[in-house]
Amino acid sequence: MTKVLIAGGAGFIGSHTADAALAQGWRVRVMDALLPPVHEGEVWPDFLPKEVEKFKGDVRNAEDWEKALDGVDCVFHLAAYQDLLPNFSRFFHVNTVGTSLLYEIIAKKKLPIRKVVVASSQFVYGEGKYRCERDGVVFPEFRDAKDLAKRQWDPLCPKCRGMVKPLELTEDHQNPRNQYSISKYTQELIGLRLGLLHNIPTVAMRYSIVQGARQSFCNAYSGVLRIFTLKNLAGEPAPVYEDGKQLRDYVHVKDVARANLLVMENEKANWQVFNVGGGRGYTVLEFADIVGEVLGTKIPPKLSGEYRLGDTRHSVSDISKLRALGWQPTLTPRDAIAEYAAWIRTQNVDRKYMTEAERVLREAGVLQKSK
Repeated sequence: MTKVLIAGGAGFIGSHTADAALAQGWRVRVMDALLPPVHEGEVWPDFLPKEVEKFKGDVRNAEDWEKALDGVDCVFHLAAYQDLLPNFSRFFHVNTVGTSLLYEIIAKKKLPIRKVVVASSQFVYGEGKYRCERDGVVFPEFRDAKDLAKRQWDPLCPKCRGMVKPLELTEDHQNPRNQYSISKYTQELIGLRLGLLHNIPTVAMRYSIVQGARQSFCNAYSGVLRIFTLKNLAGEPAPVYEDGKQLRDYVHVKDVARANLLVMENEKANWQVFNVGGGRGYTVLEFADIVGEVLGTKIPPKLSGEYRLGDTRHSVSDISKLRALGWQPTLTPRDAIAEYAAWIRTQNVDRKYMTEAERVLREAGVLQKSK
């Protein structure tokens, strides 16, 4: 019987991947440090099934990796530090060093690990892929803060400074531009290059915005589902940054878990990078409306006049490569919102989470006001 290790297994994607692995008849061990901002109080969440073997460990610690890897056949490396704050070194200590330790130990100990699936992110694309009428396909750099302050939201062609139209993101391009995306891209390089060098089959998964139940309500990085749902349930309008017309690609966490298992089992996925998305883009305003419809609140969102420094304008992934392996999304943002709302109603959520995250982001200069 296959035994898997899920690093970060007490988290959002990790716990759903554990559920899917158990349903597949696999034995599951999870390693998690249970640290903030995802967790509070270093307590194992009650949604982890009793069949899961729990190991409290930190991916930055070689001894923890050695203990966690003992006796397992394959690894889902889903542990990561996610935030919007300028904690640059922590991103690389957790994401980059943690991943390099995994491969270092497998190589040094000659462990019989059949495959590693590494969690990456749509953010490795940077500002993304666009078409300019004059210059064709272009890849703009991050938008200038001076333009954003003047509410010039859309990027311009890097060659002629003309208007551009967004294209779907394909796996053949990457342009990481902030601490999180750079650290995720280094995870890909470590896994795919060092894995190939030492014959450790590896797959990198570039997740779009993953939504569903168990998404941390105390982590500012959790994004619009957390913010919009909590605000609506409190009878307050959800704050929308920029003009709300930025396109985002939302994928249900259960579809992500299915994708994780698919590439783990399919040898055709070895040494490949895959986008994992929902199959279409929604504007943030559309998503806010869907939240109101699902919850029955229908409170109009509020344009805050702010923007997040380092945010991309449009991000929608091309998922044809993963579809070619037989996967496709089966659930929608409506499903994710309904499941998240049902779950959040069972939690003891302090209202401070709704205001504390924005306060911290403003103080750190991540949230800025436009003119």
